[in-house]
Amino acid sequence: MATFTKYTKKDGSTAYKVQGYLGTDSMTGKRARITRQGFKTKREAELAFSRLKVEFSEGKYQQPTYETFEEIAEVWLETIYKNSVKESSYAKVQSLFRLYILPAFGHLRVERIHKAYCQQTVEKWSEEYKSFSTIKNYASQVLDYAVYLDIIHDNPMKKILMPKKKKQTVLEGETEEKLENFYTKDELQRFLESTQKERNPLWPVLFRVLAFTGCRKGEVLSLEWRDIDFEQGTLSINKTLSVGEDAKLIIQAPKTEASIRKISLDDITLQILRDWKSQQAKDYLKLGFNTLQPNQLVFPNQYNRYIQPTLVNYRMNRAIERAGLREVTVHGLRHTHCSLLFESGSVSFEEVKERLGHSDIQTTLNIYTHVTQQTKEETAKKFASYMVLIFKNVS
Repeated sequence: MATFTKYTKKDGSTAYKVQGYLGTDSMTGKRARITRQGFKTKREAELAFSRLKVEFSEGKYQQPTYETFEEIAEVWLETIYKNSVKESSYAKVQSLFRLYILPAFGHLRVERIHKAYCQQTVEKWSEEYKSFSTIKNYASQVLDYAVYLDIIHDNPMKKILMPKKKKQTVLEGETEEKLENFYTKDELQRFLESTQKERNPLWPVLFRVLAFTGCRKGEVLSLEWRDIDFEQGTLSINKTLSVGEDAKLIIQAPKTEASIRKISLDDITLQILRDWKSQQAKDYLKLGFNTLQPNQLVFPNQYNRYIQPTLVNYRMNRAIERAGLREVTVHGLRHTHCSLLFESGSVSFEEVKERLGHSDIQTTLNIYTHVTQQTKEETAKKFASYMVLIFKNVS
């Protein structure tokens, strides 16, 4: 069984790659995998695979010897990892290899990678990147694959001591106070008021939906009008916009099974969406688009296509700067929604879990613990301020 993939080479020309299984080695009991590329046509790739199958069946095939970490990483990514995850996850991990792992390990022969070098590299990553443990784990999986292929006897990455996460250096004049990735009720109001100053009426509606539903950015960007039931006052989440290979925007199933859900909408948000639907129909008709189709996007760009997720980040940062607020990410609006639900005291853990599409109640509990800790700290500050007033009156 084999797959044949067309790809673009560095010089801009196209070629074909073949990946597949030749069979099981009768001596070792292991399945022989192959990856070959550089074929001008798919037919050439098919013929090459057929020849390798014949060689294997006649006992003439020799397993290739991989020279470098990069060569093994490419085979692992293409034949093992890619087939086990969504395209968006594969694209993210490809970036980790390109930016962090291959610059450190790619040029090295795997049999020459030793524990000391792994330790040194991971310590360097820990000083520079918050997600260093994730980077280390993917590098380790490639070395595990090299062990599986009998290229090396053991994985040196498994022998290192994981460094502790280092605190960021505090510059002169700064405080060590940790900025929380969510807004208070008053801060959220200031933020939403700031979004009203955007020239495109789409943006205040989009940020209102993010803040008042707790949806993920990709879930909101993939919304179609048929996902909104104005009679029942609900929003259906059944897909998400993600970034795939070559930065291509793709629609995928939501993050987890629990992410497929219906969310109730408040009356004001429903009316804002009704008004935006009418406004969209007028504005986009001038651009030559009929938005009265059932699969019409709720939040399209000027070409009536999906909005680039990074543009949402840019617009949010601009609104934050105008309002003079502390920085919070787009995902922070999801945390804001969750924290304000708990602060209202009117919903249960299970209701919040279902509304946000958490697959594990522990995720919901973690946010609750964080919010209640913040509330305790605020209570202490209020008490201290009150006592200062009392002492002033006494004196």
